Amino acid sequence: MNPKVDFFFNKAEKWREEFEELRRIVLDCELTEALKWGVPCYTLGQSNIVLIHGFKEYCALLFVKGALLKDVMGILIQQTENVQAARQIRFTDVAEIVEMEPVIKAYIREAIEVEKAGLQVDYKKTAEFNMPEELQCKLEENPDFKAAFESLTPGRQRGYLLYFAAPKQAKTRVARVEKCVPQILAGKGLNDR
Repeated sequence: MNPKVDFFFNKAEKWREEFEELRRIVLDCELTEALKWGVPCYTLGQSNIVLIHGFKEYCALLFVKGALLKDVMGILIQQTENVQAARQIRFTDVAEIVEMEPVIKAYIREAIEVEKAGLQVDYKKTAEFNMPEELQCKLEENPDFKAAFESLTPGRQRGYLLYFAAPKQAKTRVARVEKCVPQILAGKGLNDR
């Protein structure tokens, strides 16, 4: 156990028992505990294997390269359609976690083997993402904006593409593009400040 991670468990109001049980199970698999992104993260060397996190309706183990696991029990969940690598096992009570302990450990061991084998997730290329018409028009009308967008890292470009494509109404997509023009011209990603 890493004492720096204790605060996560101590401050938990919801899912506290479930978090503690998941922590016990994961630590039994000989991974190193760290705090990353404000949640417990379990690593093998420098590689992230699994995280513990909670939401309103459930708590979960998130396998960083879950898309590469065989999922023989059919329990891994892709959080949203845009998540490419990570997969979750979701829980709603501590009894469920206790009952599933052998399965959870088997999935963790498989995730460790995936990492040891050096397997990598085949991510979609930025060009494979939908280019909203509103962004395409802005790129065509403003060469400086186009150059700035194209000079962003692929991850930053994907972030903008997903953000711009999300609204159903064209006027909202236009507003989002316009709002982000200064940030893109400054070479910043969607969440950079």
